[in-house]
Amino acid sequence: MALLDDTSEGRAQCWRALAALHTRIDTRIERALRATCRLGLKEYTVLDVLSREEEWRMYQLAAVIALSPSATTRLVDRMEQQGLLVRHLCPTDRRGISTEASEAGRDLLAAARPVHDAALCEALEEASALPGSAPLVRLLDTWAPQVKRGRP
Repeated sequence: MALLDDTSEGRAQCWRALAALHTRIDTRIERALRATCRLGLKEYTVLDVLSREEEWRMYQLAAVIALSPSATTRLVDRMEQQGLLVRHLCPTDRRGISTEASEAGRDLLAAARPVHDAALCEALEEASALPGSAPLVRLLDTWAPQVKRGRP
């Protein structure tokens, strides 16, 4: 039982460190994007995801950006009203709606991507100096090349 308790406590500590690192990164990127591009992190994430494939169904987008389907719909509605996205009926399933970035959305993403990437690097560099976050940053540095090659 003691081993299980030690393992559980270790996992809990790791989870708290991961959550703290996630919050640190999200906060840094959100501030930078809002200040520079007037764009939130969720909006950036939608544009980034949509830039990687032509069209996404709403349920797919919700899963990738980690929002509920209703929250994703509200976000996409706002972004469509701003001219950043285009939605249309799926040709293979008339009940389905596909979403893609508009030209304005792609332009905004191009302007925002360097801001996002710089803020991410800054947040990770700061976190690498913190004892609780440093191992996670090292893990990300090790894992990133594998993800880039398509092997998570």
